[in-house]
Amino acid sequence: MSEADAATSVNVAEKLGFKNGDLIQEFGYDDDVDFDLRDDIEDLTGSELLDEDDHDVVDAVIFWWRDGDGDLVDTLVDSLTTLTEGGVVWVLTPKSGRPGYVSPSDIQDAAPTAGLHCTTSVGVSKDWSATRLVTRKNK
Repeated sequence: MSEADAATSVNVAEKLGFKNGDLIQEFGYDDDVDFDLRDDIEDLTGSELLDEDDHDVVDAVIFWWRDGDGDLVDTLVDSLTTLTEGGVVWVLTPKSGRPGYVSPSDIQDAAPTAGLHCTTSVGVSKDWSATRLVTRKNK
């Protein structure tokens, strides 16, 4: 990886608002996730991503969410049990035209029911987009 590529990938992790010392919990891990993005998040935060079974209080949650993964509202509500007050949830979905694509309207519909509010969407890799969700009082 060139220096420019390395700087770009770290910038993606920073663009998601992660910083050194953050604890990040990951849901929906599978063999199609963006491993470079995962590595960049771990490098930036200085710790491994926590899995779905961890019960530590976390600063943020990332979801790898695909069409057919189940009920997004239930999964979002479950993620809030370990999220610190003011924490952020990032829902990562395959981009349009990729297998498992999820319409942004699905996330926008699920968020309020789970007590969350959509704030931003960004591309994080060639295959994945991310939507930032926060609690209603943390707009």
